[in-house]
Amino acid sequence: MSNKIMVTQAVLPDVEEYVGEIQEIWETHWLTNMGKKHNELSEKLRDYLGAEHIELMVNGHMALEMALQAMGLKGEVITTPFTFASTTHAIVRNNLTPVFCDIRPDDFTMDPAKIEALITDQTSAIMPVHVYGNLCDVEEIQRIADKYGLKVIYDAAHAFGIRHGGEGVASYGDVSCFSFHATKVFNTIEGGAVCFHNERLGRKIYRLKNFGIRNEEIVDGIGANAKMNEFCAAMGLCNLRHIEDKIAARKEVVLRYRERLANVPGLQLNVEQADVASNYAYFPIVIHERSFGSTRNEVAKALAKENIFARKYFYPLTSSFESYNGKYDETKTPIALHVSKRVLTLPLYAGLTEKEVDRVCDVILGCRR
Repeated sequence: MSNKIMVTQAVLPDVEEYVGEIQEIWETHWLTNMGKKHNELSEKLRDYLGAEHIELMVNGHMALEMALQAMGLKGEVITTPFTFASTTHAIVRNNLTPVFCDIRPDDFTMDPAKIEALITDQTSAIMPVHVYGNLCDVEEIQRIADKYGLKVIYDAAHAFGIRHGGEGVASYGDVSCFSFHATKVFNTIEGGAVCFHNERLGRKIYRLKNFGIRNEEIVDGIGANAKMNEFCAAMGLCNLRHIEDKIAARKEVVLRYRERLANVPGLQLNVEQADVASNYAYFPIVIHERSFGSTRNEVAKALAKENIFARKYFYPLTSSFESYNGKYDETKTPIALHVSKRVLTLPLYAGLTEKEVDRVCDVILGCRR
């Protein structure tokens, strides 16, 4: 049996580099509560992401939850069902109602042309998701939000390092929330961040992530514990030094996939967006079984038989989760539903070799009938 090819592989610095980075922690005994490593990473990420302000978090999900809570939203939030569970759960856990907008068939992001029909007098915000390293139509979404007086919160878990017209992705919307999970382009082992413009909002986010503490003697808010620790921040400092090289390596993998899989009947490849510097976070293919000859599930099974593990990402739609007990109708987002049943994200990470990419492609192409 050939060696396993996983769908992703966590980025790690040389162990000596990480040990050198955490050495100071043993000297100070400062392990958490916004220590030196945390603050250094915060400053460096603010600059790299193009954010005006930033708060680091224990993970990307808490970034979403804390941002929504700090904004004090009520009623409905227009979002997409074509996303990871975290997006929808963060809305619901804040006692808000998700209203699902369909996606565009080429880049899989929220379709701005379908947003306005979903706006009611209960709508308070739009939460779009940058998907696979594809950027949402940020200008049109902001135009709609401004027209109706709505907040815009981006789930930017897939968007680390993306630039649009030279602008960092964190500069768009009222808030952008990032995940630094081990599976992402950039990781802090576990971690996340909220990027924002309004300093008053930032103070609320800070207090929410730190138990609602105002100072040593006054706790006048009801907060959580969502702080990033020093060891995670140290991993982030190491990985940030190498991020451009890792993204460049991912690009080479993507180029090889495109070379092998372009113009294959029945295979839809991820779009290349104009004026967007991608981070090459994922490489999805959409398998149209009638013209390709095999279904998505058949291709996934064939890959797994060869020790290659792709991912049905995103499937199922969040609007069809059992946890919501049939409350939402997935058929109201027909494009998202169609794509979810046919999409497969292929193995992609900086260390993936051309030979391994070819091995993946050979299996896929062998499924044509």
